[in-house]
Amino acid sequence: MPSEEFEFGLAPIYRILKKAGAERAGEDALIELARTLDQVGVEIGRHAVELSTHAGRRTIKAEDIRLATKYVLKS
Repeated sequence: MPSEEFEFGLAPIYRILKKAGAERAGEDALIELARTLDQVGVEIGRHAVELSTHAGRRTIKAEDIRLATKYVLKS
């Protein structure tokens, strides 16, 4: 079992890989994808917070997430 804490459990990560067409996935692959999704999610969240703050809101909206996702995935 990984010593790191992720926001996503390994079972949902495995299901994501299955949806992507994987027949099998090693625990190391699951851990790496969980780590990556956690990092990307935090980065998207940071940018979404900046967007909502810039707009004078404390509530993050779906549009903030969409715009932040576009920005992060382009980087």
